[in-house]
Amino acid sequence: MKHTASKTRPGPFISKSIQPDSTQHLSSLRGLWPFLRPYRGRMGLAFILLCLGSATILLVPLAFRDLIDAGFGQRQNTDAGLLNSLSLNGRFAVLFGLASLWAVTISTRYYMVSWLGERVTADLRSAVYARVLAQTPQFFETLQTGEVLSRLTGDTTLIQTVVGSSISMGLRSLFQLTGGMVMLAVTSFYLFSLNLGLMALLMLPILVIGRQVKKLSREAQDKIADASALAGEILNAVTTVQAYTQEQQETRRFAERAEVSFMTAIRRTRVRALLTVLIIMAVMGVIIFVLWIGVNQVHAGLMTGGQLASFILYAALVAGGSGTLAEVWGDIMRAAGATGRLLELLHARPAIVDACPHQPLPQPDKAEIQFENVTFHYPSRMQVAALNRITLDIAFGESVALVGPSGAGKTTLFQLLLRFYEVTNGTIRFNGQDIRQISLQDLRDKIAIVPQDPVIFSANALENIRYGRPTASDDEVMAAACSAQVEEFVRRLPEGYQTFLGERGTRLSGGQRQRIAIARAILKNAPLLLLDEATSALDAESEILVQEGLNAAMQGRTTLIIAHRLATVKKVSRIIVMDQGRIVEIGAPDDLRKQSGLYARLASLQFDV
Repeated sequence: MKHTASKTRPGPFISKSIQPDSTQHLSSLRGLWPFLRPYRGRMGLAFILLCLGSATILLVPLAFRDLIDAGFGQRQNTDAGLLNSLSLNGRFAVLFGLASLWAVTISTRYYMVSWLGERVTADLRSAVYARVLAQTPQFFETLQTGEVLSRLTGDTTLIQTVVGSSISMGLRSLFQLTGGMVMLAVTSFYLFSLNLGLMALLMLPILVIGRQVKKLSREAQDKIADASALAGEILNAVTTVQAYTQEQQETRRFAERAEVSFMTAIRRTRVRALLTVLIIMAVMGVIIFVLWIGVNQVHAGLMTGGQLASFILYAALVAGGSGTLAEVWGDIMRAAGATGRLLELLHARPAIVDACPHQPLPQPDKAEIQFENVTFHYPSRMQVAALNRITLDIAFGESVALVGPSGAGKTTLFQLLLRFYEVTNGTIRFNGQDIRQISLQDLRDKIAIVPQDPVIFSANALENIRYGRPTASDDEVMAAACSAQVEEFVRRLPEGYQTFLGERGTRLSGGQRQRIAIARAILKNAPLLLLDEATSALDAESEILVQEGLNAAMQGRTTLIIAHRLATVKKVSRIIVMDQGRIVEIGAPDDLRKQSGLYARLASLQFDV
């Protein structure tokens, strides 16, 4: 049963506590702490280097002050200190030593924080990817895979920038700003007081504009994700697009979304540029005004030229720190939005909760299935029952075919068996055990499936088949391939089993892809085999060959077969005829054909009798 739903965000399985409204706050960055915690030692070392480097650069203006006053004979006799006893050349040596120490601490800290940013980003991507893989199909009914990929790439890159450089730069600038302000007060408290009072007046517009940057940053990332989602959808259906000559239409659609993304990013950039220019111009204006007063004080003999020079250098440090903080603040605002978007994925609750504690699967080498009064509604269509009071017992080793018109509920039975969805009412038992009490790992390990639309990975033929049982040897893989008649066409490939099959198996025909999927299921050797139109893409000759392989694979295991072509299920033990979510007939093929029910009508259409 094919089921689709409209794509909307954020979806019903995203935790409400991290919806976009709440992620607009900087508190969303706290979600990064679990990924930073394992590297506390490196963080501590980077912080020590940061403090050492900041302290070193704050000593440079003092060295310049002493150098200028000593070089021009302006040092007052009352001054004391280590530099006072050094020669002029010695003071230059001290200045060079401070610069060298600062360079070493800066470069080492850069390496440490860059490593930390790359490491945290890799861990975050892996954690989000693992959580996404744990979601059920209904999660992807409400969130496009293209958007997930956008969050895994674009959003994590923003976080890497912040963790790997921006936070360190921000702390360095904050230390320089704070230390510079303290040293400004020590050098000339009068000039410092003027500077501080004027700077305080600048904070209100900066905070207001900063909030606007944060809002636009989140919006820009959402628009980028929309464009990525559309691109992923169209690229996966490129042959259909070309067959219907819709290339220009799809190009226009993507261009429109890209343009919306561009305009949103430009609005964010414009506001961020306004924030930057406001901060820099205001800070520099304040400093220049204060320096004008300072020059007048030097002329009046109230301070020395060295003191004014050191005040200028400290003012430059304060101005530089302020400008960097403005840039870093913009990065942090963008990272806050990106972190919130990633946390939506990381904290998403799977619709299917694994049994805890789970019960061991009885008789793991067998598969007996019982459907007990099972009713099921898809979450997006609660008003219509996809299955309605299904009761069915399937014995171990039995082969059962599910037939009926499209939408009868056949594929839904498979999805419930695999616990992709949870039954609305009733119980499904595997060897007498409620499948909700069995771990998902144990349950799905005992089921092999050949879907109607087989998935081929970007790997060679050998590894695609080995996906059914990763520990299988090459001989076991090739034996499964022979049973599924894969050997017949693999021999003609350029590198045999080592031939790369292309993304989604583009180098294979539909029938060849289906035989790869059959070989994968045979290799898994599970006691329950699910075949969803497993031979639908095969030609008549290949179908006969593959059917022989399937017959061999069905021996000694329970098999459920979804079939629209009734000729492929003539030899099954029983046929279950379904219509509108109900079982309407059960019996052997020959017995059902003698009746005047739905199966007899379908058989008459196909067999022309």
